[in-house]
Amino acid sequence: MIIAPKTRGFICTTAHPDGCAQQVKEQMEYVKSQQKIDGPANVLVVGASTGYGLASRIAAAFGAGANTIGVFFDKAAEGTRTASAGWYNSAAFEKQAEELGLKSFSIVGDAFSDAIKEKTIDLIKTELGSIDLVVYSIASPRRTHPVTGETFSSVIKPVDEAYTNKTLNFHTGEISTVTVEPATEDEVRQTIAVMGGEDWKMWIDQLQAAGVLAEGATTVAYSYIGPEITHPIYKEGTIGQAKNDLERVANLLNDQLAATGGQAYVSVNKALVTQSSSAIPVVPLYISALYKVMKDKGLHENCIQQMYRLFSEHLYRKDGTHEKDRLIRIDDWEMRSDVQEEVMKRWAALETDNVNDLSDLEGYRRDFFQLFGFEAKGVDYEADVDPNVAIPHQV
Repeated sequence: MIIAPKTRGFICTTAHPDGCAQQVKEQMEYVKSQQKIDGPANVLVVGASTGYGLASRIAAAFGAGANTIGVFFDKAAEGTRTASAGWYNSAAFEKQAEELGLKSFSIVGDAFSDAIKEKTIDLIKTELGSIDLVVYSIASPRRTHPVTGETFSSVIKPVDEAYTNKTLNFHTGEISTVTVEPATEDEVRQTIAVMGGEDWKMWIDQLQAAGVLAEGATTVAYSYIGPEITHPIYKEGTIGQAKNDLERVANLLNDQLAATGGQAYVSVNKALVTQSSSAIPVVPLYISALYKVMKDKGLHENCIQQMYRLFSEHLYRKDGTHEKDRLIRIDDWEMRSDVQEEVMKRWAALETDNVNDLSDLEGYRRDFFQLFGFEAKGVDYEADVDPNVAIPHQV
């Protein structure tokens, strides 16, 4: 079948297997072109199929030669419906890893559940023995608690008072004003339950109790802080409340792992186009302006460049020392004063008529469609392709 992008709001309902495979290959080739990472041997990535999670798996495997287990919740193709992009990404990753003689396994299911945690532990015991790096990179709108059975739903809202600012329809290029009403106390509670640190700690607790965490094991989860313009909807909003909880848990886990020489971190990453960020009011316009400024200054990094820098310069530094701060800031180039001053200057002037001049709207759109395997270089999108792609080592 010929697969074309079909969008509904901030999501794309189709994905292209060849395009996803090409982009995984490009990330792999980037990592292989860099200096080798003196890093982990066996890595578990929870939330491994897209974005920073996928890039972490690629950096570990092709940068450090690590064996990997990826846990994710993606769907295979069915009838005329394509698989999700994460499914195709994972299939392509495993094929490339296998060609290099690396072990890689994929567990598809609800990472919040005890059943998937137990399945992962059994696989580690059987195939790898132990894990020395756990990457926690889940971005989910809902979570069912494995003990209480309560299902939580996250929201993207300010706290205490309504927030009004510019926003962008990146499909049409229209800039408008949006007002987001504040969250209720229960919405804040549920967002923390989904996006905070409780499940991360459950993973580490169960891995440690099962004896499959190696001595000196590291764990890292991902976060975002962003500029003042987005603070009401992000850092000071419901998501920010959840990320504060993530940082709290990082300190708890660090104390917990310290007895065996381990450590826990939260990495604050740069703003990038993801399906999640596309859904947050104000953020797509900010990212479009940010991209323009950072590209003009030669500072722009994509997902794999960020993760390679995280692994090589922070988690596994050449001098062998560990980060002293539990909060790793690889958003440092984004938050440079000269970058932010120029972004805010453009922000004040941005209107529908000048959005293409003052921002990188085309770059944003391209990155969005590339999330789903479209607009990849060298891919013939008029060719007939089979949407049914197997993940070689799905468990």
